[in-house]
Amino acid sequence: MSKLQLTSRHVLLRYLSGALLTRVLFCCCVLVSLLEILALLEQTTPILQRHLGVMGILDYAAMRVPFLLSGALPLSTLIGALLMLTQMTLASEMAILRAAGLSTLGLYKYLVPATLLLGLAGVVLDDQITPLSEQALAAWWNRTDPSPEDGHSFWFHDGTNLNRIGYVADGGNILGTVDVYARNPEHMLSKILHAKTAHYTKANGWTLYNVEGLDIDLKGQKVDRLDARVDMPWQTTLRPYDFIRLSSGNPPLSTSTIIGMLRGAVPSDSSPGFLKAGLMERFLRPASLLVLLLIAMPVIYIPPRTGTRSLLPVWCLGAGLLFIVVQGLLRAMGNAGLLPPPVATVPALIIFTLGALTVLLRNETR
Repeated sequence: MSKLQLTSRHVLLRYLSGALLTRVLFCCCVLVSLLEILALLEQTTPILQRHLGVMGILDYAAMRVPFLLSGALPLSTLIGALLMLTQMTLASEMAILRAAGLSTLGLYKYLVPATLLLGLAGVVLDDQITPLSEQALAAWWNRTDPSPEDGHSFWFHDGTNLNRIGYVADGGNILGTVDVYARNPEHMLSKILHAKTAHYTKANGWTLYNVEGLDIDLKGQKVDRLDARVDMPWQTTLRPYDFIRLSSGNPPLSTSTIIGMLRGAVPSDSSPGFLKAGLMERFLRPASLLVLLLIAMPVIYIPPRTGTRSLLPVWCLGAGLLFIVVQGLLRAMGNAGLLPPPVATVPALIIFTLGALTVLLRNETR
């Protein structure tokens, strides 16, 4: 291969990658802005009721951006690819590239590096940035809550123990109505502790207050009431941010946290199937974006005389949206335990890849 050909390929790769990335980022900005506006329409009143003012609104919007950006990335990739390819087709750029010997597969190969870059950025966003921002948002929201006692209770496993927390306050530093069901290595109930509150300090860790309990011997069929105590230390490895995470329902989790949950080293209130499906979906994000790019490719076959009257971009957009919806439905079924994690994540990629390839081959043979 000559130096001139290498230079030409490099220039074409840079041009196509830049065009795709520019349009995807523009679509991301537009979608995230719309989602931020919708979120603020719902949350502005509670923020102002907590006397947080304009700075509270800005803080909420800033901490919400990574989560919204992560959700908008697939749709932005689809729309950005459609915009770029449609504009190039209508401007006869695609006809020039085809006349120069660039095939559909060759065009796709030139767009793969930029798409993989977006996918890897999405993985980093999902794995590191979004969990931290959502954790900070949940802690800030809890800390500014004037009535945290109205919050929902939740259960979780901590080693062999089963615990129930009535509510979380002060950003996770105060817990209300703590119930600890201790179990022995044989997973038999051995002790029950009930505390009205629990407080955390960096110096002393967790302290339970107004504690009552039962000492249980199931083998001997014996139950003894423990002496009531004003306070007692709570031996647990959990920190305030752990309780904020557990009280948030299904917050975004980092890979290390998910692996720790699956191994039993990190407290969890989620099923193993839910965690495994989330882990697989995260690392399949680049593959999902490549499928969306492939779904957008048929717009290069828009007839020159049809122009903007062609419905092909609409059909490609509909197919891409259908792919995103099917992925969400399968993931929901995986979360509910109706499907194993591989079935909840992989089949949609295969089915829509084959469908897009069929459309491309059909257009190539015409």
